[in-house]
Amino acid sequence: MNAGPEATGKAQPGKAQLRTAGLKSALWKFLPSRRDYDGLRSSWRTDLLAGITVGIVALPLALAFGVSSGVGAEAGLITAVVAGSVAAIMGGSNVQVSGPTGAMVVVLAPVVATHGPGSIALVSLLAGLMVCALGFSGLGRAVAFIPWPVVEGFTLGIAAIIFLQQVPLATGTAGVPGHNTLLAAVEAAAGATSPMVLQTLAVVAAVAAVMLVASKLHKSLPASLIAVVLVTVAAELLRLDVPRIGTLPHSLPAPRLPSLDPAALSGLLMPAVAIASLAAIESLLSARVASGMAGPDSRPSGPYSPDRELTGQGLASIAAGLFGGMPATGAIARTAVNVRSGARTRVSAIVHALVLLAIIYLAAGLVGRIPLAVLGGILMVTATRMVSTRTVNAILRSTRADAAVFVLTALITVAFDLIVAIQIGLAAAALLTLRKFASLSGVRREQIAEKPVEGDDHIAIFRLEGAMFFGAAERILQEISQVKDVQVAIIRLSHVRLLDATGAHALVEVIAALELRGITVLLKGVRPEHLALVTNVGVIRSLRHHRHLFTDLPSAIEHARSHVRRNAGYLL
Repeated sequence: MNAGPEATGKAQPGKAQLRTAGLKSALWKFLPSRRDYDGLRSSWRTDLLAGITVGIVALPLALAFGVSSGVGAEAGLITAVVAGSVAAIMGGSNVQVSGPTGAMVVVLAPVVATHGPGSIALVSLLAGLMVCALGFSGLGRAVAFIPWPVVEGFTLGIAAIIFLQQVPLATGTAGVPGHNTLLAAVEAAAGATSPMVLQTLAVVAAVAAVMLVASKLHKSLPASLIAVVLVTVAAELLRLDVPRIGTLPHSLPAPRLPSLDPAALSGLLMPAVAIASLAAIESLLSARVASGMAGPDSRPSGPYSPDRELTGQGLASIAAGLFGGMPATGAIARTAVNVRSGARTRVSAIVHALVLLAIIYLAAGLVGRIPLAVLGGILMVTATRMVSTRTVNAILRSTRADAAVFVLTALITVAFDLIVAIQIGLAAAALLTLRKFASLSGVRREQIAEKPVEGDDHIAIFRLEGAMFFGAAERILQEISQVKDVQVAIIRLSHVRLLDATGAHALVEVIAALELRGITVLLKGVRPEHLALVTNVGVIRSLRHHRHLFTDLPSAIEHARSHVRRNAGYLL
């Protein structure tokens, strides 16, 4: 006799305990662990150097993105420090570097123009909560379903918008961020006056020249930082009367909750959805690219956890909002610098945030003297480098459908909205893919391979191929239903790889139409994975007899011949 729980003295876990254990196990994967720092003993030197390098590269970008979004250089710097450190600790990638990005600037600028800079802290909190919810729901792997032409078209559109957003800084005009970036750039250029525009354009040209020369000298040089230092010093020596960044804080502000005005909350809900969507997509794309990127030792940076990456980025945006910053995402440019500098663990991204924090406390006064045109020039050069002519040519020469999706996504990104561009790009890609699947699907009429006998001309064999789904079902239905002078139709389904409810229902209609004309229908080769579907939809039930379902073709042919012979006997 087996001993029960009382006899053994051990209580068996109940359902509630099992659910609690499962919940703890599910939540555990989102928390930091010692495994995040495996190999730190051997890589701490390169991680430290990589973090310092990325911090230097991130400084001008953080300032520029803060100014360009309309919330100010201070918000960009705070976001790089706070969000960068939180995402480094809580995120799902060991090498991802997070902070303000150009794509986020494109979405934030219209929000600032409509609701004011003070709304961004609340938007950051709302968007961060949404991104965390996406991570906990397990939707992190959905980024793998975004087609390559959509991603590249999205990138091209973002690059164009970032470039156009810098026109007011490059011309020395007080541009107001608007919904139509192209028109805002044209208005800024038209409103430029001399001698201001000559000085700011000279600053932009000098920045571009320094960055170009520095990158040619050595790829590891922080070209943007060199440009900032040299051109700012030149502007001071020449006493150029151009707009500067202005006063920056000498310390991080204390965290506080933004004001929760119900009227403002309802107006910011949809922008928060757009920002959360963009943050999730951009962060996951960056992490996916970084996971396959090789460092100086030629080793890939390793796998990442998509769901944990989303929760980490959501927490980073929440933290940035509490400190008065802006929403953050994974930054592919800074992440690439991090990997190529030899980073192996999260320590490098944490050091990058500490470097920027030190600048806030030690050099805020010097940073405030940087001309805004310098930041505009850096972002213009950054925007042009975002576009790979090799990638553009590869997509345009691939297929008409992919080229059309690429161009459409880029144009809609510039003309309308980033999220709308992704939605329309995905929809266009899906429709073109379905069209391609439908063209690969079809029906063929076959002849009986064995020696023919009398009456075989009254037997038709149809072989369905490819996908029997809603995009191809109607055409296949019409082709089979048009058969004439036939007594028995054998429909072969063994070559159907994909079958959905619409395709199964089309089979029901085919069988019903043929049987109504006195044609006996035999089905052959229903795949095991499709059997439940064809049964539930009523395909088997629509047959004249349940024995009209066959697993091999010879048996189906022999049964069809028996019907023809029986019909011939009736005719005699």
